[in-house]
Amino acid sequence: MPKHIRTRELAPLVQSVVHPTDFSPASERAFAHALAIAVLRRTKLTLLHVGDHDFYKFPAVRKTLERWGLLESGSTQEDVFAKLGVRVTKLAIDSKMPIHTLLHWLDSNPTDLLVVATEGRDGVSRWLHGSVAEAMARTSHTMTLFVPSDADRDIVSLADGNLSLANVLVPVDHSPDPAAAVEFARRAAEVLGDARVTITLLHVGPPGSAPPIAAEDGTEWQFMRIGREGDPVEQIVAAAAETKADLVVMPTAGHAGVLDALRGSTTERVLRRLRCALLAVPARRSA
Repeated sequence: MPKHIRTRELAPLVQSVVHPTDFSPASERAFAHALAIAVLRRTKLTLLHVGDHDFYKFPAVRKTLERWGLLESGSTQEDVFAKLGVRVTKLAIDSKMPIHTLLHWLDSNPTDLLVVATEGRDGVSRWLHGSVAEAMARTSHTMTLFVPSDADRDIVSLADGNLSLANVLVPVDHSPDPAAAVEFARRAAEVLGDARVTITLLHVGPPGSAPPIAAEDGTEWQFMRIGREGDPVEQIVAAAAETKADLVVMPTAGHAGVLDALRGSTTERVLRRLRCALLAVPARRSA
């Protein structure tokens, strides 16, 4: 049976979570992931909408937590923080430039994790216009979890809060440095995993050219290594399907970060074709 949120504690490194919502069904699936991570980490959660100021449209945090069995029926707003340690902020910003406004807000309010809904193969394309690239560059070190609306399965169930993670795929190469991505894959396995999670390290390139990576098995995860030749995007998507990946964790270039993930890079092209969540992790910069 899948693990439940109440049974786990998230490892450090995530102290704030932001979920931009457009109140769509796709956003609801992403909201469940953002809320679960905030509960596991006992951290700040910001629900951000750019558009009208109708607060009744925001995801119902308390009702969701009650349905998940984490709060008693009829709990107050204060109970969310007092009992679960989660400080929730709902923020609506009136603007006709939603993406630019969101990125400007992130520039002034740095966060550790951005949880974003995507819809189909064109879900990310709406981010790529006007001054978005310049604005996105200012959020270059924001780790981002992309939750597709058409995923075959969810890591976090919106219905009951159950956690389910059995297989993680991490594409690795010499650049960008995959160390941070491998570490976050291990932490995700430790926190969200079903039984013992398999973390597959995939290198696409000539035989013997894979980067040396220190990856030791643990009680709740085990590593596998596979090598492929061919087009990186094709091979990553194929490997995700073959390994039945619930999550793909990809390093993004340290100088571009999430910008790289949304501008035609390998990460963005993979994202368009995946049927599971993708975590884009900015690579560590060398000293």
